[in-house]
Amino acid sequence: MIRVVLVDDQPLVRTGLRTLLEEEADITVVGDAADGDQAVRAVAELVPDVVLMDIRMPVLDGLEATRRIMTSGSAARIVILTTFDLDAYVFEALRAGASGFLLKDAPSDEIVRAVRIAAAGDALLAPSVTRRLIERFSGHTPRAEASRLRELTEREREVLLLVARGFSNLEIAQRLFLGETTVKTHVAHILDKLEVRDRVQAVVLAYECGLVAPSLQ
Repeated sequence: MIRVVLVDDQPLVRTGLRTLLEEEADITVVGDAADGDQAVRAVAELVPDVVLMDIRMPVLDGLEATRRIMTSGSAARIVILTTFDLDAYVFEALRAGASGFLLKDAPSDEIVRAVRIAAAGDALLAPSVTRRLIERFSGHTPRAEASRLRELTEREREVLLLVARGFSNLEIAQRLFLGETTVKTHVAHILDKLEVRDRVQAVVLAYECGLVAPSLQ
């Protein structure tokens, strides 16, 4: 069962998401919050698998709430809810440790799918839009973590480049003429060597360290 916490300052949004998600047999909404401060406390108390986090809220915004949840050591996957697909705050949330983002007007089935994907931690959310966001807002000043990139094999770098372009494991397998299981193994090794929690964080690091060029298509 996937445990979800909903965070949005609009009661109608929280109610709608709860109604939608609780129709699914494998998802349960264990709590909600109207601002970031409440969210931090709810995550600590309820230990959810996934948090759907609004970015613009009173008291404490979603960006700072994400930072606090991540620094607390929580294993929850945070998916940012946003009205705009090119919001500077969204990229900052990804840097802070969010696992992806979702547009608030996304179709119902996409929201449910996003929760399952986030819980599994095995794919980017809205990969093409995520890539555009990263390209627009990432800086290219080398980070201390850049030394970790040297630990990647040539094949792992190839896989990471394709992950950064938004390809799924199956699509990567087809492009590199590998088995999908082999690609999953490469991705797991990449995450381990880069010391990041999921694909989104690996992509952010790849852009910020200059492995991936902003003009990549």
